[in-house]
Amino acid sequence: MGRLFGTDGVRGVANADLTAEMALGLSVAAAHVLAEAGTFKGHRPVAVVGRDPRASGEFLEAAVVAGLASAGVDVLRVGVLPTPAVAYLTGALGADLGVMLSASHNPMPDNGIKFFARGGHKLADDLEDRIERTYREHASGEPWDRPTGAGVGRVKEYDEGFDKYVAHLVGVLPNRLDGLRVVIDGAHGAAARVSPEAFARAGAEVVTIATEPDGLNINDGCGSTHLEGLRAAVVEHGADLGVAHDGDADRCLAVDADGNDVDGDQILSVLALGMKEAGTLRGNTVVATVMSNLGFKLAMEREGVELLQTAVGDRYVLEEMKRGGYSLGGEQSGHVIALDHATTGDGTLTGLMLAARVAATGRPLAELAGVMRRLPQVLINVRDVDKTRVGSSARLATAVNQAEKELGETGRVLLRSSGTEPLVRVMVEAADLEQARAVAERLADEVKSALG
Repeated sequence: MGRLFGTDGVRGVANADLTAEMALGLSVAAAHVLAEAGTFKGHRPVAVVGRDPRASGEFLEAAVVAGLASAGVDVLRVGVLPTPAVAYLTGALGADLGVMLSASHNPMPDNGIKFFARGGHKLADDLEDRIERTYREHASGEPWDRPTGAGVGRVKEYDEGFDKYVAHLVGVLPNRLDGLRVVIDGAHGAAARVSPEAFARAGAEVVTIATEPDGLNINDGCGSTHLEGLRAAVVEHGADLGVAHDGDADRCLAVDADGNDVDGDQILSVLALGMKEAGTLRGNTVVATVMSNLGFKLAMEREGVELLQTAVGDRYVLEEMKRGGYSLGGEQSGHVIALDHATTGDGTLTGLMLAARVAATGRPLAELAGVMRRLPQVLINVRDVDKTRVGSSARLATAVNQAEKELGETGRVLLRSSGTEPLVRVMVEAADLEQARAVAERLADEVKSALG
């Protein structure tokens, strides 16, 4: 039996892998485990619960709210808001627990549950393990200790969450965005209202696409995994830049005025140099993952910025940032964490900070992003294999070693199992695109043979 919690909560096909019963049980388990851990410290606990617009989020939210209230937790329902909004409100409102229902960039049929601890921080692995263990024990028949009467939790709508979060985003910007035209791709997701409103309040002229969620169209040919619509819209409207979010808006990718992609590594480069100039890049360090393009590492070395790399997953970036007291970190995928202003990746905040840098310098995004040159990188997702054996296969270790020797110092290889999907990712970088593609395809075939 595999671990329920992946790198970003519990995720699966809603009503198949992730059922209402599971959502209710996990919520009750979380309440009990956090109570036992002393999180509630003897007072009546409060939880903030939000979701993205997926249709399945409606019944899963109901299950989570029921589970928490049945365990004696008062619930503030904030409705459809981004993941970072739920994290922010958990901290800002002094809540003991936050719960977000979303499967991020995954297709609409998927959904997920993510828990936040006091302060809006992601739960530590050991707490997730205890929640999962407690959930499994009670799912097998052990009865819960349930409060009755006045001891049950109360449920309240917290409609002020939207304005409180948007005001926070605009309030942390170093300068306004007056004079900029920005296209926003909301992925028909959780940022469909938040992001355009925040950019407009900050002074930008806003053009929107994919900002009409109907519960079924989230991430459907739009958002940070499908930038073609954003590219066309930026060029069509003569915009200075475009930003694209994923379903729960904890990430942001961008497009410059010419319609060229600006990925997470380039965004980090722009923000890192801006923060260095402003004296806010603590430790003169940026934290990223091993998936970062080699060109990013070379650019940071050239600009005198220290780069620390972690395992893939924004939670590991965040752990390293907290450990070293650093202020900026993120992933190539667009998860960017500005720890002075957020406890998790925040796509709207990232887009605002990027636009603010463009506005402050008067330089086009293409010029700012040009500080780094992306080396050709090929990523192949290999499905229908046993991803749990990717790190223990001697055959794959030999194949990777041979590939690394072939690439030399101008390239690198990374094989890893996905923390959110049933697949193995094969990533190859090289100075030449054709070489990177050939090596990646060869390794993908090895993965299929060795783990299929």
